[in-house]
Amino acid sequence: MGDGVGDSAAPTAQAALDAVQRYPREAIAVARRVLATSADPDECSTAERAIGLALRELNDLPGALRHLRRALRAADSPRVAALARMSLGYVLANLGRTSAALAAVTAALPKLSGADAGRARMQRGVVLHYRGQFEEAARDYTIAVEIAQREGDLLLEARARNNRGLLHAYRGAAPGADDDLQRAASIFARLGLDLAAADARWNIGIAAGHGGDVPGALRRFAAVAEEYARLNVPRPALLLDRFELLLSVPLVEEAVEVAATAVRELRRRGMASDLAEALLARARAALLAGDPETASATAAQARVRFRRQGRRTWAAFARHVELRAAVRRGIRSPVLLAALIRTANQLDAAGWPDPALTSRIEAARLAAELGRTAQATALLAVAARARHRGTASRRVQGWYALALARRLAGDERGGARALRRGLAVLDGHRAALGATELRAHSGAHGQELAAEGLDIAIRSDAPAEVLAWTERWRANALRTRAVLPPQDPELAAALAELRMVSAALEEALLAGRPVHALRRRQAGLEQRIRELARGVPGRGTLVAPPSVRRLAEQLGPAVLVELVAHGERLRAVLVRDGRATLHDLGPLAEALHATRLHRFGLRRLVVTGDSPSARTGVRHAAAMLDRQLFGPLRSRLADRALVVVPIGALHAVAWAGLPTCADRPVTVAPSATAWLHAVRRTAPDGPPVLAAGPRLPAAETEVRLLNEVLPDAKPLIGASATADAVTAALDGARLAHVAAHGTFRADNPLFSTLELADGPLTAYEWERLSRPPGCVVLSACDSGLSGVRPGDEVMGFTAVLLAAGARSLIATVLPVPAELTTELMVDLHRRMADGVPPSVALAAARQRLVATGSGGGLATAAAFVCFGAG
Repeated sequence: MGDGVGDSAAPTAQAALDAVQRYPREAIAVARRVLATSADPDECSTAERAIGLALRELNDLPGALRHLRRALRAADSPRVAALARMSLGYVLANLGRTSAALAAVTAALPKLSGADAGRARMQRGVVLHYRGQFEEAARDYTIAVEIAQREGDLLLEARARNNRGLLHAYRGAAPGADDDLQRAASIFARLGLDLAAADARWNIGIAAGHGGDVPGALRRFAAVAEEYARLNVPRPALLLDRFELLLSVPLVEEAVEVAATAVRELRRRGMASDLAEALLARARAALLAGDPETASATAAQARVRFRRQGRRTWAAFARHVELRAAVRRGIRSPVLLAALIRTANQLDAAGWPDPALTSRIEAARLAAELGRTAQATALLAVAARARHRGTASRRVQGWYALALARRLAGDERGGARALRRGLAVLDGHRAALGATELRAHSGAHGQELAAEGLDIAIRSDAPAEVLAWTERWRANALRTRAVLPPQDPELAAALAELRMVSAALEEALLAGRPVHALRRRQAGLEQRIRELARGVPGRGTLVAPPSVRRLAEQLGPAVLVELVAHGERLRAVLVRDGRATLHDLGPLAEALHATRLHRFGLRRLVVTGDSPSARTGVRHAAAMLDRQLFGPLRSRLADRALVVVPIGALHAVAWAGLPTCADRPVTVAPSATAWLHAVRRTAPDGPPVLAAGPRLPAAETEVRLLNEVLPDAKPLIGASATADAVTAALDGARLAHVAAHGTFRADNPLFSTLELADGPLTAYEWERLSRPPGCVVLSACDSGLSGVRPGDEVMGFTAVLLAAGARSLIATVLPVPAELTTELMVDLHRRMADGVPPSVALAAARQRLVATGSGGGLATAAAFVCFGAG
């Protein structure tokens, strides 16, 4: 083998011990040969110890415990017995029995000297680390490093540095963490310890994540995960590190899944210490996902386990989650307030300032609700100190606390200034996130600040300020372009393989063949693509939202209506002729209900066919929604062109199906900022591109008819309409039309697809265009639907194309019938070819189709929406 483990005729227990981190399975085999041939008690003790530590590397903790107890019983000399006791303490700590672990390692220390004493110090540091006694753990790690340097023991130095670096990372001391972890990884690599080096590099990813470098952490994790797979060594506890990173974005749904997987795996392997942390992770994810009942119950389970394990600091963290869940469940009492304050103080004393800060702000808000203004002010004063140091999320919380304190004191303007400072910190954080997905999900961080600022503006009856606060945190992912290098070969290869696998899966489904293996491979490729895309660093800065004056300059005679959710009410800011006005549109729930009825009715017209009752139902729902959204605005709208900026929950409205919108040009934008950027863009001047997907006979007919309208266009039909050919042709085209089957993925809108000759083209691939077409028309069903994330962040083809630089997108928010769609598209392109703007051309083409009098024509016309500049 060449590693010294199995080459000699008489293997030694020390050789087995030396191989534990490099080749744990081979170490077990060597140690068993020693046990079969040796009668020396200390040699047998060392062999049992090697097996126990190797099983620990392989996450078999019950097996590790058995063999380490045998090692202790077999030992003859005090030194060998102390070494066995030291390793036993390490595994006991992993099992959550931290009091017994601390006693075992402390008892071993007096019997050891030199490098052995350094190893015992390091192991005791690990136990103290598990118990949440961070200062004591750091001291023992430092003593271990000093002993290792004095004794010239590189392996001990690397291990102690790795542990100390990880401790620093979790406590937010990134520079010290990086130095220790980089040196540890270097030493491990020099010693040929690939597994230990991989662990240290994984910990560098943890440090990056805790320092706010999410793309850097994701790149590290992805690279090291491949190394673990190569070494064939399971690391289920590392799911918790991935969970922390996902929660920091936050990618809530994925964090919930990872926490559940961690609980399941760690419970199966008997890893009690890590299992308690996984339960806590599950509770935290549930809290963020809006499930306070699950959060409360799971946090209570974790707290009980932590107490049994003697981990008082971790128990305080679990209590913190329990108490926050109680607040979310609507509990308001002095007892809960006292518990929140007590837990915040405990977490501060234990060296966990971030959850302490959150608890203190929660306590202050509760105190204010209970009428204890002085107590709330005092709590917020302490919390506000965090605005000057720490990670971006911590500084944001500090500015939020200051804003709340100023509002309590009646200083609304001062509160607004503090909120702006907090959002500015978040802008810097978001600009560093390159991937659209990460930037879209990061909108959750600013929700509380933006909502507080919006509340100030609405209470002040200041329309321009309401617009500014709404824009401040709406669709911010579109305020900087996604950064996906078009030449990234690994990402391109993964996307190409996903296309092939997805095509094979579709073919197997149609043929009735088994698809389990293909589905598993598809899921694995999607995860790989997400990781590669997320690991791209951001660049540039977020652009400030526009003023009313700047909007008015571009609107001309058109009117902009921006919808705003404020508590349970729906409001609108209307901008016309350089002036903004604020309007109350009634209960938000009523608008959402009417939207669902309208979409259902239109879908029914297409799917089940036309009928007088179906048309009556659609008109009734349209009138109800139209009356609420536009009734209070009607006198100011007149017959002008309209730009609508909806709230996230209304992005799927079929606007052209509403009476107010039916006969006028209507443009829909994710935000006023995104609309303004789109209007100011200059479209490329390359020839138009017309593409038809497979299994859709009407698509080829549509493209051939459009080619007659656009003779200079490049048609891609049949086998020539591959994903690579279509994306290459799109780059630099002034216009693109794609007629293909579309699939919207609500779970991850960036995997929404258009089916082409060689398989599906995902939204991820549109991000790779360096010069997207000026106007894109997608006639596929549901191609204009978007997933909506906190902060009204939209994800899907609309977001990708507008962020990439397209001026306009015409797409559908409902299923559409083929023949009527072709008729509408030919009319649309004929008008645009004559120089008519997209939104104006679409309005005229829709009116002509509706005039035919059929329910299908009504539904088809309503389904198409013009997004972007119009």
